[in-house]
Amino acid sequence: MLGTVCHLHGENMSIATFLNQPAQWKNSVLGALCFSADAVESQRQADMEIPCMHVPMQRLDAGDSLCEVWHGNRPLTPGQQGAIHYRHDDDVLFGVIALSETMFEADADKTPLQQATESAYRQVFALLDTLHYPYLFRVWNYIADINAHSFGLERYRQFNLGRQDAFLAHGRDVVGNVPAACALGSAHGPLTIAFLAGRVVPRCVENPRQISAYQYPQQYGPRNPTFSRASLVRLGQDELLFVSGTASIVGHATLHPTDVLAQTGETMTNIQAVLAEANRLASPSRFDLASLHYKVYVRHPADLAQIRAEFERIVGSTPNAVYLQADVCRQDLLLEIEATATQPLGSMSGPRN
Repeated sequence: MLGTVCHLHGENMSIATFLNQPAQWKNSVLGALCFSADAVESQRQADMEIPCMHVPMQRLDAGDSLCEVWHGNRPLTPGQQGAIHYRHDDDVLFGVIALSETMFEADADKTPLQQATESAYRQVFALLDTLHYPYLFRVWNYIADINAHSFGLERYRQFNLGRQDAFLAHGRDVVGNVPAACALGSAHGPLTIAFLAGRVVPRCVENPRQISAYQYPQQYGPRNPTFSRASLVRLGQDELLFVSGTASIVGHATLHPTDVLAQTGETMTNIQAVLAEANRLASPSRFDLASLHYKVYVRHPADLAQIRAEFERIVGSTPNAVYLQADVCRQDLLLEIEATATQPLGSMSGPRN
């Protein structure tokens, strides 16, 4: 489980288990992020009314697939605007959009991926403006061949151009007040984005060990990544922490480029630093490593055993974690870790499980 709370919460299960849940249970589901290399499971998801993001990404630990299911408060309102499928309750909206780059032709100014990204984010912002959910809490971005070069520029950098163009076009902040996010690479598939948004202002959290991503020097591309290191959201009597994709970066530089064990340790040190900042801003209760729920993205499957052993040494022998094979936004990064936690406001007992 990602949390057991009366409002927004998530849980992990296989896609088969998700598909076989009763209709009454599905009535509380805002949406889901599903990871599987199985095209049949993907088609079955497409037949559902629930907004489901499918990413062709192999799970490396127990199980053939992963479905991260987000629940809200009933009643839920479904809908579609443009290419976005969504559901929302009174406080939170979950949406999914997938755009093929083949819909766009390269021109003198923008690549197909850049155009697809800008179009997707423009649609997201238009939806949030229309339905009055102005604040993005968390965004998940999945891009085929994220480290490949085309049109003279790495594809992740093309994505950053399109994302920031959409933020600017809609008058959104690109420094400071930006959502938690990740951007990972899959072997194939369309640009796929899932997002959570709401009506309360999130508190953006940065890492004192790192330069904020939106302030990286120009060597990392013509436009900086538009995300915060974490986002802290208060909903009713609960406080949610969304930790963005985190890797072995200190300042703005990759550390330990060929040492997967050292990268794992450095990544966890960064997450600890983010938690310390979040706890400084949070209610009297405290987030800690043991009570976070993790997705660990591993570039090379052969590194899984080493990463898992080091991760469990730091967090504990039974962490709430799943492992997926993915390319990371920099070629020299061997893993990336994101995390989520929920805790009751004002409690000193720690996050709920």
